[in-house]
Amino acid sequence: MPVRKNTPLPEAAGPEASGPEPADEPAREPRTLDASRLSLIAVLLLAASALFVSGFTLGARVATTPGTPADEEARWAPFWDVYKLIRQEYAGSPQPSPDQLVEGAIKGMMSTLNDPYSYYQSPEDFRNALLNVGGQAEGIGVAIQLQPALNSGTTDCQLAGGGCELAIVRTIPGSPAEDAKLEAGDVIAAVDGVALDGLNIDQIVALIKGQRDTSVTLTILRGTSRTDVTIVRQVYDRIEVEGRVLAGGKVQYIELHGFNGPAYSQFRLALADALEEGRHSIIVDLRGNGGGYLPAAVYIASQFIESGTLLYQVDKDGALTEITTNTKPDEPALALDPSIEVVVLVDGGTASAAEILAGALQTRGRAVLVGQTTYGKGVVQEWLPLPDDKGGIHLTIARWLLPNKVWIQGKGLSPDIAVSTEGARAGTDPVLDAALEALHYPPESSPSPSPSLSPSPVPS
Repeated sequence: MPVRKNTPLPEAAGPEASGPEPADEPAREPRTLDASRLSLIAVLLLAASALFVSGFTLGARVATTPGTPADEEARWAPFWDVYKLIRQEYAGSPQPSPDQLVEGAIKGMMSTLNDPYSYYQSPEDFRNALLNVGGQAEGIGVAIQLQPALNSGTTDCQLAGGGCELAIVRTIPGSPAEDAKLEAGDVIAAVDGVALDGLNIDQIVALIKGQRDTSVTLTILRGTSRTDVTIVRQVYDRIEVEGRVLAGGKVQYIELHGFNGPAYSQFRLALADALEEGRHSIIVDLRGNGGGYLPAAVYIASQFIESGTLLYQVDKDGALTEITTNTKPDEPALALDPSIEVVVLVDGGTASAAEILAGALQTRGRAVLVGQTTYGKGVVQEWLPLPDDKGGIHLTIARWLLPNKVWIQGKGLSPDIAVSTEGARAGTDPVLDAALEALHYPPESSPSPSPSLSPSPVPS
């Protein structure tokens, strides 16, 4: 199989020339667009008011004119026949609109691909996705999880109630939740006066999330106090990178939430500050990181790896493209010195571009992975807006391989040091403790006596 060398990677696209929950997917850069197509995307981005699976790229509009090509008329004749029959004869209620029929047809086409990462989004959902691409989010800005209540004897929490409670894992810096002084470990007992008993995590998130400028009231339990806190939902800038100093100033912890918007520049700044302060033990936390733009992952990996292969991409024809280390002009790599020790934290929510970074560092022998097996997403999507603000599609356009040409799809990356989170509660972190021990420093969390909690925290 021939191997093509990569070319320099341009900046990510988005509202400010930048770019989940779950994107999902290591994203390719946008295709070259003519002026009219650039205008369309600019309108979509400016109008955008956030998911998992992540790596993504914003592509060109799919069609410039409506209608059926002459050489496709016979093939499409049954479609138009059914469309007209529904419009003229269907007597059920409610009557679908023409737009609903077209959206249904698009969804049907996408479903034939049998690919969970290729799908259609309505105009509103696509605009919200673009908001996420731009490094913003809408809501109150908390990550939540279901966990057993203390001394409940419960061992499995799929629904709230019955010994299970909803806890805040963290608030997002700059979000309404942070402004409202919510804290990690707070328990949410009710939303707008509605008790959460019997609800799963997705149903609870649906209650908490909502449109900007609307309010939600959370009943918060903190210790022995019970308080109602009303928060106005807003669009807020999502901080992609958070850092703190551990082990008495000897270890730099950098949490990377995604690869959108300013992720690379924020990460490089945090790394530079740590090295200037003499901290040569670095913990990079990729847990719950669903991915984002591929170039951001390449730029960050290149801070630690001097040269050579970071990954391969394989297109639909089987052509293999080698993607190697790459740094921006006037921004040389910061952490090539092998005396700089690197540990990467991973879990089942580490996906796509986050797996590209973790996999490159692990495979090239530059970092130790600590935690649980990663998600296992080895494919690349483009985000393609449809004309006239009719939504858009996510379409798988390539596979990606580790530097040793291993495909992790459905398998994920195995950590070098496996750590179970069974029994961990909000406010404790056995994975981080194991990372500190791997760097020869004592753990900093208190032991956790309680049983298992729900999977990766869910943003709201």
